[in-house]
Amino acid sequence: MPRSDLSLFLGQLLRRPHQVVALAPSSRFLCAEMTAGIDPTAGPVIELGAGTGNITQAILDRGVRPAQLHSIEMNPDFCDRLRARFPGLNVHCMSAGDVGSLPVARAQAVVSGLPLLSMPPELQRAILGGGFARLRPGGTFVQFTYGPKPPVARPVREDLDLDWRVSGRIWWNLPPARVYRFHRPAAQA
Repeated sequence: MPRSDLSLFLGQLLRRPHQVVALAPSSRFLCAEMTAGIDPTAGPVIELGAGTGNITQAILDRGVRPAQLHSIEMNPDFCDRLRARFPGLNVHCMSAGDVGSLPVARAQAVVSGLPLLSMPPELQRAILGGGFARLRPGGTFVQFTYGPKPPVARPVREDLDLDWRVSGRIWWNLPPARVYRFHRPAAQA
């Protein structure tokens, strides 16, 4: 991460602690796990909580063209940095709760850097429900967590009939994290 991005991240953490809740930007190890399986020929990708762009860069490094990546970020300073850092990227300065209104269809994946567990279940439901509405059948909602349990409240998982796979612990992240890949059964997709 460029030094200026780290400075921006830390400054926003202090000025907007309700929007920036991570202790540090995502490590390259976490980014690699978050983007594993993304296919540059399989359609658009939606990113939630793009921040300063570490996961954005990892998605682009998988071969996804900037025009095929839709990054949602509610912090206007982060949005400005994303536009400057990634020409041609679709940056949507909006709440992830509105992802269902995004003009994207049949996305292959939603890749989320959001602190879902710190959000009320209604907002989690809006984010995941909206995300799955934008995904193609069989698409995946990718989310990391620092804790030992799934990063989506049980009632939301049950309401949306979600199944998941979980990665091993990524020790070279601060703090260590796991990645969950949520999907819906074929009949629901």
